[in-house]
Amino acid sequence: MAVGALAVLAGFTAFGGLVAALAGAYGLRQARRLTRTGVRARALVKLPPGPAAGEVPPPRPLLQFTTDDGRVMEIVCPAPSTRRHPLRDGEEVSVTYDPADPRTALVRGRERLALERAFLTAGTLIAALSLALLAVALLAG
Repeated sequence: MAVGALAVLAGFTAFGGLVAALAGAYGLRQARRLTRTGVRARALVKLPPGPAAGEVPPPRPLLQFTTDDGRVMEIVCPAPSTRRHPLRDGEEVSVTYDPADPRTALVRGRERLALERAFLTAGTLIAALSLALLAVALLAG
């Protein structure tokens, strides 16, 4: 493989790794920030209208809650409903929201921190792989 082609491959690999690492780091930062400074509320789970009888409802229902200043918010749930932990219509869940922007919220117990850590780890490993590719390209040239 030509040195230039290997260097280009290393560049694309580094870009992909950095995007994945940044996505994971941002998700972890947001979850920590909301856990630390957010306001807790009880939210009502509402299935969006539309699915006909027998159809599978969308994976992310709506959450309706009232903020401390009295605003009623209805947002798409930040965590999907799963078979293990389904979100049923009419159920109440605990949410933590950002008082400056109540549309930014997380469902307590469904933060998916492992997924964010996986993105951060995979991105870092991919970026390291790109450095190895670049080193091989430089040594081959």
